This record gives sequence, structure tokens and C-alpha cells, in this order.
Amino acid sequence: MKFSELELFCAVEREEFVPYFQPLVDLRSGKVDGFEILARWMHPQHGLVMPGDFIQSLETRGMMNGLTVSLLKKAFAAAKLLPDTVGLSVNISPMQLIDPTLPDMLYGLAHEASFDLRRLTVEITESALFNDLELANKIANELKLRGMRLSLDDFGTGYSSLLHLQAVPFDEIKVDASFVRSMSTNRQSRKIAASVVGLGESLGLRVIGEGVEELIQAEMLIWQGCDLGQGWLFGRPMPADYLPSFMEQQRPAAPAEVVSEPPIAVRSIARSLEAHPAERLPQLRAIYDGVPVGLAFLDRQLRFVNVNQRLAEMNGLAVEAHLGRKLSEVLPETYVVVEPYLKRALAGESIQGVIVKRPSPKPGAPPIDILASYSPAQDEAGEVIGVSVAIVDISITLPFMRSARQSSTGTQARRLFPTLPWTIDTQDVINRASVAFQKLSNAYRT
Repeated sequence: MKFSELELFCAVEREEFVPYFQPLVDLRSGKVDGFEILARWMHPQHGLVMPGDFIQSLETRGMMNGLTVSLLKKAFAAAKLLPDTVGLSVNISPMQLIDPTLPDMLYGLAHEASFDLRRLTVEITESALFNDLELANKIANELKLRGMRLSLDDFGTGYSSLLHLQAVPFDEIKVDASFVRSMSTNRQSRKIAASVVGLGESLGLRVIGEGVEELIQAEMLIWQGCDLGQGWLFGRPMPADYLPSFMEQQRPAAPAEVVSEPPIAVRSIARSLEAHPAERLPQLRAIYDGVPVGLAFLDRQLRFVNVNQRLAEMNGLAVEAHLGRKLSEVLPETYVVVEPYLKRALAGESIQGVIVKRPSPKPGAPPIDILASYSPAQDEAGEVIGVSVAIVDISITLPFMRSARQSSTGTQARRLFPTLPWTIDTQDVINRASVAFQKLSNAYRT
């Protein structure tokens, strides 16, 4: 649908453009964190017109400030229906971000409506930074001085995202909807989304996943550590008069422009999480380095991605000497023996209780016996991405374990060695394990 310049000009003058509100939801608590303001045109003849039919025309004709004024006047008025803790987000076009009058315009609109600018987030696409990064950065800093927050929209779809993150004082980044929607079927999309989330965490930025339409996408974003979600799963864009009932029930009624099933809350997912992944990292690191078991993670090429200190000592090498190298390079003799188990693990099989004789890390010392486990490591979609390895040096206990083979019940071994974690049969297969050992094995596998 095409509209003439006169029609667009009259629509701006008559303030026929209205804000619709789409919720941004905290993925961990299920609570509404804010709303993005989306433009709709209440055309006197054609009814509700979607932004794809008029935004580009307004941009090319330099009318975006008029649209923004019309939207924010009504959005700030509607904000009185919302708790003070709920914010609003508004998109700014590329040309507006190099307009020196933008900060004063936004400040004036907020002041007139008694709206706290600390509740307003200005969303900027990467293309908005392309024209004049220096001027855009200057105006962005003025927006920050006025109390507004800055969000980098559609992250990952531009050409110089890292430069922009460094140049402009952003508070949050949004994972583009194209990656989120294909996460459940496309491994590359999952990797990109995880990279954006990790980058945001490392820079201290909030991360929002756009285009969340299915529960599995929300689960994957939570698993990756994403903060907020936005999309039809949580609510479609709604007019201002839907806000009170939405906030009361935290699920919207279907707006007039769409017919769909009610959105789904994800509180059940949030309750299943013990902590945010970033919060668990120091705890996991302490466990990983402190456990008296050698632990490692190998990728699909059987390269060491992570190694704890205990395993490095058992191999007689520094941790750094493992990372990025293949097991076949670090321990060639051992690799020949364990390769079949590793391949089975890469195929999805969990293998426990393998006894392997391997060279001692100490020169001249006799070979050592290790008890090894090889478990497939899976990503959030269930694809095997590597192998988790756990090994224990059993050189001292193995003779006693084997002596227990003369007793079918292992009674003699348990009497002589009450803390013995396991016993084995005549084929060197574990036939009895203590509760403590089972708990340790289970904890490692999870």
C-alpha cells in the first residue's frame, strides 16, 4: 500500500499515528520488565495500517520526528497506567540519531507528561551509526546525560558491531529475531545467539532475545543466560487500553489486529533454574578445580577445551599445555587405547567404569591404572558437542579391589577397607559402588 506525501503529512499533523505496546519479559521471573513502543496508523479510510507500509516513506521525507512526537505523547500518557518500575522503549531512525535537536525533543515531551526519562530506552539500529559515528556518539551521550538508556537493536546483522559497542555507551543489546526464531533448528543460529549473550554479559550489558515465538526458544535463551525475551510467546503488540488488564494478569487479551491463542508464561522454566549461569560460574570453577578427580572437556575433534588442575598433574603437564591440542597429540599411547570409547561417546553413549593402564607422568615410574568415564556433552538442542572425561588414579586400590574377586559379595574388601568406593569382578567390571561414589559420578555427569 502506497501513500502520497500529502497523506503522510496530514497524518502527522492530525496525530493519526498511535503507539502499540509489546511486552519485554524477564525470562527468569516471568515478570514484565517493559514495553517496546511500535507505530500503527489509524487511517480514516483504511483502518489499522502496519509500519511496513509507512515507516520508510516517512524516513525518506524527513517526517520521523513528527511520528516520534505523536507516538511518545500518547505513550507517556499511557505510562500512567503502568507501575513506575516498568519502562518503555522507542526506536530512533538513522537520521534522527544525527539530529542535534533529538535530546531536547525527547526531554521536552517527557517533561510535559511528567514522565521519568530513566524509564525510557532509546533503541538504535547499527545502520543508524553508519552515517556519522562521531556525531551519533555525541548525541547518544547527550541522551545518556538526560537519564535515558541506550539499546543496540538487531545486533549481529550489521558489519561493525564491536566497533559500535565500543564507540557508543549502550546499556543493552538485542539478539536479532532471525537468529532466535531459528535456534531450535539451526545450530549456527544457536551459536550466534550464545555468542551475543556471552558478549553482553562480559560487557555488563543486558541482553534481550527478540522474536521469541515458541517455548523451546525461551528455554534455550534462559539456558544461554539471556536476560529478557520479546515476542509473540509473551504477548503481541497491544493498544494502550489493553495495558491495565495485561499487567493485572500478566497475559494479554488478543488485540484487534490479530487472532491467536493467548501467550504462554514461562515462570515454570524460571523456577527450574537454581541460579543465573553467570552467577554459577565461580561456583562451578571452584568445584572443577577442587575436586580430587581429573576432569576435562574435549570437543568433537577431541581437542582439549578445558582441563582441571588434577588432570593436568596426572598427565605431568601444565593446564596450558593441553588447551587447543588433540588428545592424540598430548597422550598418544593412551589415545590408542581410549579412542573407541571416545567415539562411542561422540555418538551419544555414556561409558562408565573403564580401567586403563597408561604411562606414569613420573620418569622411570611404573605405569598407572586409571578409572575413566566418558560422557557425551550436549547443547541445549540435544546435539553432542563434545565429550566430558573424568579419571581417577586407582593404582593403589586396584590390587585390593581385585582381591575382592575371591568373595562374590565383596564382604572381605568392605571389612578391610570400609571407605573403598567400589569393587570389581573378574572381568574388571565394577559390580558394587558406594553411595558416595555414585553421588560423585552423578554430580559429575550433570
